[in-house]
Amino acid sequence: MSFTTLGAMRSVRPRRTNLALLIALAIAFATGIGAVASGTSSGRWVVLTHGGAGVAVALLSPWKSRIIRRGLKRERRGRWASLALAAIVSFALFTGIGYASGLIMSIGGVPGMWLHVASALAAAPIIIWHVAARPARPRKTDMSRRALLRTGVLTASAAGIYVASNAIVQVAGLPGQDRRFSGSYETGSFDPESMPNTIWLNDKRPDVDPDSWRLHVVDRAGEYELSLEELGADQKQVRATLDCTSGWYATQDWTGVPVRTVIRSTGDARSLRVTSLTGYWVRFPVADLPHLLLATGVGGAPLSPGHGFPLRLVAPGRRGYWWIKWVRRIELETTPWWWQPPFPLT
Repeated sequence: MSFTTLGAMRSVRPRRTNLALLIALAIAFATGIGAVASGTSSGRWVVLTHGGAGVAVALLSPWKSRIIRRGLKRERRGRWASLALAAIVSFALFTGIGYASGLIMSIGGVPGMWLHVASALAAAPIIIWHVAARPARPRKTDMSRRALLRTGVLTASAAGIYVASNAIVQVAGLPGQDRRFSGSYETGSFDPESMPNTIWLNDKRPDVDPDSWRLHVVDRAGEYELSLEELGADQKQVRATLDCTSGWYATQDWTGVPVRTVIRSTGDARSLRVTSLTGYWVRFPVADLPHLLLATGVGGAPLSPGHGFPLRLVAPGRRGYWWIKWVRRIELETTPWWWQPPFPLT
């Protein structure tokens, strides 16, 4: 930390430290959600802001530690919850920095990205409790020239350290230099057998009988079914990158049927709902139809059960949880595509 930062922040009061830390944590959490959702390079700014907010949290830690030490000298209800919050946030910073640099890819066989996300989610309810129990209410003086100067110094320092840390990763040749803009590492590109069989949350791989399986298509012209044999009649190949939220990505050549070729009429539809045999579903905007592929194969071979046999959706530019496996139904709806949870709940 620079002497300028120390000088500008030496006299920061506990209330302002808590308020600044709360804002930094809120930005880190919000941009973390955005980073998970971002599938194209246009969303890079979200990932960069997330990293900068994390650095800001780290910069505020020395001041917060003083507040904690003072608080431990007094008997207060919820002190253990506060200590647990400090430990969880510290662990989130540790795993985030470790995974970003490539120095900590996993702990005990659990991917570092999963641990980072899990710790952030675990911290959220405790932060809400902490804010309710010990509020750091903003005041008019928080907008004073001196306060704004401190904020500017903190922001500039966080941004500078974040840029410098990325430069160090590059110069040192650490694994983190090969990350995608989303933070994911390449795993199994053009080698489907090496590509992980990641499943979203508690979804489970179903047993599928290819002879009895049918794709149910519901468009504005009505409903009909397609067998696996019928889907194999007129196939196209698309090269697309599957970027999983667990921290890996793979580019593959996918073979299948473009969604637009099985949709006979869109009419007044506003979205396409794609549903898996497991009940997992996601709703897409109709504008995405020309880009979606119903894949039956990858890398010149049929899909494996773990990769979605007999049919999975390929959604270029979307993160992995949009690439629905074991598709059984696609249905046009008049419901807006955004009328759904931010992330699938199953």
